Amino acid sequence: MNLLVCVSKTPDTTAKVDFSEDGKSYNESGKQFIMNPYDEWYALVRALELKESEGGEVVIINVGPASNDSILRKGLAIGADKAVRIDAEAPDALFVASQIAEYARDKDFDIIFTGKETIDYNGGILGGMLAELLDLPFVSFASKMDYHDGQATIERDVEGGVEVLKTSGKFVISASKGLAEQRIPNMRGIMMAKRKPLEVVEAVEVKTGPVVDKFELPPEKGEVKMVDPENMEELVRLLHEEAKVI
Repeated sequence: MNLLVCVSKTPDTTAKVDFSEDGKSYNESGKQFIMNPYDEWYALVRALELKESEGGEVVIINVGPASNDSILRKGLAIGADKAVRIDAEAPDALFVASQIAEYARDKDFDIIFTGKETIDYNGGILGGMLAELLDLPFVSFASKMDYHDGQATIERDVEGGVEVLKTSGKFVISASKGLAEQRIPNMRGIMMAKRKPLEVVEAVEVKTGPVVDKFELPPEKGEVKMVDPENMEELVRLLHEEAKVI
């Protein structure tokens, strides 16, 4: 099988959230970055499991600058065969999807994996855009996938139960919790990753979507006011005059 896994770089979950002086971007100074967990723990590992059972190759791809190479090397250490970085700053998800689609269009990938969302923007829109650009079926938020004889049976959680879908042929899938179990790269994998190919591809000209005007932090929470449960008049007054919710 020929499998493509889209990976992104995100701030570590413990990183402070603040923005540049103009408010147009996240302040990366002094921050630690990781591979997006949904891409690493679920999408990449499920692709590796398929390679182990069906044979083939796993390629990981990222759109970003040279500083993103470290997350690609980690993907190679976990088990991917090859890494590709499209050399461009990514202004939005449409730009990323367009660049990956342009790369993948003539590569004959059987399945393209994405994480269900990134933990910084939580957009969850890349997979759908990619499927549309490549004219492929798309299954989102997959929590389980069995693959036999060219047919995939996929489960995803829905309100009140589980939805089961079947598809054959090429498709795009976004990975949710449960699709696979996290793998930790071992020393052998880390050493081998240094010798695996990391290809840098020039970006193509594509249209982009909306441009971020400004990021803002939510206002700080005010002081908590304790109200005697017997003093309903005061509670109503505070809700009406200060909280302005009634």
